[in-house]
Amino acid sequence: MKMHGALALIALAGIAVVGLSAATGYLLPPVLGALPSGARLEAISHSPNYIDGAFRNQIETPMRTTDQSEWAMWAEMIFEPESHVRPPDIVPSIKTNLKALDRAQDLVVWLGHSSYYVQLNGQRVLIDPVLSSNASPIPFTNTAFEGTSIYSAEDMPEIDFLLISHDHYDHLDYPTVTALKHKVRQVVVGLGVGAHFEAWGYDMRTVSEADWNQSVGSAPGLQVLVAPARHFSGRVFTRDQSLWVGFALISPSRRLFFSGDTGYAGHFAAIGREHGPFDWVTLDTGQYDPRWANVHMNPEQAAQAAQDLRTKVLVPGHVGRFSLAPHAWDDPFKRLAVSTQNRGYDLWTPKIGQPMFLDGEQQSFPSWW
Repeated sequence: MKMHGALALIALAGIAVVGLSAATGYLLPPVLGALPSGARLEAISHSPNYIDGAFRNQIETPMRTTDQSEWAMWAEMIFEPESHVRPPDIVPSIKTNLKALDRAQDLVVWLGHSSYYVQLNGQRVLIDPVLSSNASPIPFTNTAFEGTSIYSAEDMPEIDFLLISHDHYDHLDYPTVTALKHKVRQVVVGLGVGAHFEAWGYDMRTVSEADWNQSVGSAPGLQVLVAPARHFSGRVFTRDQSLWVGFALISPSRRLFFSGDTGYAGHFAAIGREHGPFDWVTLDTGQYDPRWANVHMNPEQAAQAAQDLRTKVLVPGHVGRFSLAPHAWDDPFKRLAVSTQNRGYDLWTPKIGQPMFLDGEQQSFPSWW
C-alpha cells in the first residue's frame, strides 16, 4: 500500500491501534509512545503556546488548505496513482565512518530525510535520527528509498545531544531512539515530547523539554536554542499535545539552524534578526502539497526562508529518503536549484553520508539525483 503524508500515517496508526486493542485487549503498543499527563501536563498548561488544551502555532494555521474533507484527503493520499514519488534506481550514498571522524572538526553529515549527525565545538549532536527502513508504525508502509538505509544505531558514536523536532514517525523513530539509549548523554525536545521518552525507559534526568525561544544544554561552548516552527504533532488521533520545534546550534565560532517540519511564516525573519546571521541552515523543502500548504514549505518558500535567516549555506531537508507527498521525489532538488539563484548564499546538495565541512574547506556537491 502506498501512503503519503504525516496525516495518513497518523490515521492508519489510529486504525491499527483500534484493531489491536479490539483483538488483544492491549491499549497502546510501545511504538506509539505516550501522551503528557500528571506533572508534565500541568507544566505544559503554563506555556503561552498551549491554549484550550492544545499547542497552537504563532499564526492561524488551518491544517487543510482546500475544500476537501479530512477523510477524503486521507483516502486520496493513500490510494492516488503513483507519480514518480520514488527513485527508479538505487540512491547514491557515501557511508562515512562517523566514529573515526575527528570530533574537533566542525561538520554535518546528512543521514537522509531530516536526520543529521553534527559535530560542533567538540560536541556530537544527532538530530531526528530515523535509521529504520520505514518511518511508520505499520510494517511495509512509508518505506525508505533503495540505497538510503546505510546507517544503523551501531554506527553512531557516543552522542552528547539527541535533538527531536517533533513526534511524527519520520522524525521520532521508536526503534532508533531505543537502540541509542545507552549512547546518549542528553536529550532535548519540545514540551510534552518527553512523555514518549519516559514511556520508552529513558532516564528522565537526561531529558530536557523546552518551549519556543528557550535555550537548553550544559555543554561548554554550545548553546542549543529551541526555535519556533509552524506545524503540528501527534502519533495517533490526538493532535498537538506536544510541541513542534526547530533548533539553532550556536558556538563561539559558528551558527547552525535546523528548521524541523514547518510551513513558511514570519518566524524565520525573527530568528534571523535575533540569532543570525547563520553559517549553515537546513530547511523543510519536501513533502509539500497544495492540500497542506501551511505546514510544509515548497522549494521557493525554503529559498526565501534561507534568505530571511541570513545564511551563508542552505541544505535541503525533509527529502531524499521517504515519500510522504505526491510530488516527484527529485522535484525539491530541481526547483531549489532554480529558486536559490542570486540569493547571496550557497546551495549544498550532499549525498547521504557525505560530510559537509564547516571550516571553509573547498567542497563539491554535484547534482546526484
